[in-house]
Amino acid sequence: MITVTRLDQTRFAVNPDLIERVQASPDTTLHMIDGHVYVVAESLDAVIELVVAYRARVLDAARTLGRNAGE
Repeated sequence: MITVTRLDQTRFAVNPDLIERVQASPDTTLHMIDGHVYVVAESLDAVIELVVAYRARVLDAARTLGRNAGE
């Protein structure tokens, strides 16, 4: 999950695997595969960085689990 901020400053977490696209026009909107649209305070680039960091954490966790399973 990634944590983002609504324009009213409330924070929520979203599964980045369910994001269809992110658009900046001018507010950043997350368009989900189920049709929901969320307007967030983070910039387009910040959302992309959050998704990349999330995926890196998932890959790192998978590698760690794989190493621990071989012990």
